[in-house]
Amino acid sequence: MIAEFTRDAAATAAVFGLLAASWFGWAQENPPPVWRNWLIAGAILSLVVALVGGFFTWQHWSAGTAFNPQTGRTFGLIVGIEFAIAGIGAGLLSWWGRSDLIAPWVALVVGVHFVPLAPLLHYRLLYAVAALVCVVALAAVSLASMQNLAVSAVTGVTTGMILLVAALFSLITVIGL
Repeated sequence: MIAEFTRDAAATAAVFGLLAASWFGWAQENPPPVWRNWLIAGAILSLVVALVGGFFTWQHWSAGTAFNPQTGRTFGLIVGIEFAIAGIGAGLLSWWGRSDLIAPWVALVVGVHFVPLAPLLHYRLLYAVAALVCVVALAAVSLASMQNLAVSAVTGVTTGMILLVAALFSLITVIGL
């Protein structure tokens, strides 16, 4: 589960921290009022983790990394495809009057894109993140319906928590705790 390169683990903490904050923000679209402070706290903690991860990425910038010119191109291609599929799906859902399903759709696409990134970046943690985010995306509509919650709240809080825990795990491996 540990990243092969310290710099890559630090960068993962930075990116996942930023993304977790975004998902906690998305969850604030229409959450139960009692969730509001917890979502804000999650977003703030995620941003702190992102900043610390960014600092350690900078500190270890000259260390080894899974990235090389070929890896960088492949990474860009995977992320580009992810953005295109997420955007097209979100547009179609909106056009069909189902904008309530955009959050789980985007989460599903995000989860799936971690599968090819895991071997590319030599970071098996991404497989676990992929599986968990996909399960959340697929279960969010039912969970939200059963609890009479907004789908975006359920998707955002659970995806945010998964990414925050993964960011913290990555950061802990960098620090060596």
